[in-house]
Amino acid sequence: MNINIIGVPLFYGCDKPGVELGPDTLRENGLVNIFSKTHSVDDLGNIQINDVHSNDKFIKSKKMKYLSEILNSSELLANSVWNTLKDNKFPLVIGGDHALALGSVAAAGEFYKDDFAVIWIDAHGDLNTEITSPSGNVHGMPLAASMGVGYDSLTSIFSKNVKVSMENVFIIGARDLDQGELDLIKLNNLNVWTMNNIKEKGLDNCLQEVIDIINKKNISNIHLSFDIDSIDPSFVPGTGTPVSDGLTIEGGKKILRNILQTKKVKSMDFVEFNPLLDRDNICLNSCISLLNTISDSL
Repeated sequence: MNINIIGVPLFYGCDKPGVELGPDTLRENGLVNIFSKTHSVDDLGNIQINDVHSNDKFIKSKKMKYLSEILNSSELLANSVWNTLKDNKFPLVIGGDHALALGSVAAAGEFYKDDFAVIWIDAHGDLNTEITSPSGNVHGMPLAASMGVGYDSLTSIFSKNVKVSMENVFIIGARDLDQGELDLIKLNNLNVWTMNNIKEKGLDNCLQEVIDIINKKNISNIHLSFDIDSIDPSFVPGTGTPVSDGLTIEGGKKILRNILQTKKVKSMDFVEFNPLLDRDNICLNSCISLLNTISDSL
C-alpha cells in the first residue's frame, strides 16, 4: 500500500498543550519505519498551525476556543487528504487532538460521497456543538460537524456538503457522553456501541454487528478515526481526557485488525497522544504497539 503520513501538531481543540508534540515524538520513535517495512511511505511532514496566545482563544467565538486556527488547519489538512486520495494513496493522519478530524473526514467524505462511512473509536462521542459543549473545546465537536450538526463554519469545512450521513456513523468504546450528545444519539438513533454494550455482548459480537451493517449497506469506503483515549488510561496515561474502564490494548488491537482487514478503510486518524502527560513511556509504547497493528493489518 502507498501511504502518506500527515502530521497535525494541534492542541487548540483540546486546549491542553503537549498533544501537539505527538506527531514528531512518534516520528522520533520509528513511526515511518513501522509502516515502511511492508508499505511504500511518504512522510508529508506537519500541517502548518499558526501560533496564538492563550489570551486570544475566544477572539473568533465566545463559545469555541481557537476557532480561527482550527478552521485554518482543517482546511489545510482537508486539502492534503484530498490530494492523497486523488493520488490513490492512503492518508494516515497523526495528531494532535481530535479536532483535526474536521479536516480529514471533510476530504474523505467529499471524495467518496454517499459510499462512505465513519468509524469513530473513542471514549467520547465528539458529538457536541457550540451550544451543548460544556467546555468550548472543539475536539468534542468534529463528529457532529461532519454529520452537518453544529456551527456553520465547522460544518462547511472544505465544502458545504454534509460529509457523512448519520446512519453511516459508527461509534465504538464510548463511556463519557454529555447530555447534548445523548440527546443527539437518541433523536437520530445513531449507531453506538458503548463500553457497557461491549461488556454485555462481547467485543467480537459488537465488531461483527458493525461490519454486518456496513456490508449490508454495501459501503466500500471507511474513514477510521482512532482516539487513544478509547483505551483504558492504565495503558495510555499520556492523553488529555482519560476515562477509566476503557478498552485493553489487546481490545484496541482487535478493533483495528477486524476493521482494517475488511479492506474498506481508505483513510485514518490516530490522535490524542500527549507526550507531556506520559509516564515512563507507557503511553508511547502503547501507541507504537497499536501503530504496528495498523501497519500489519492494512
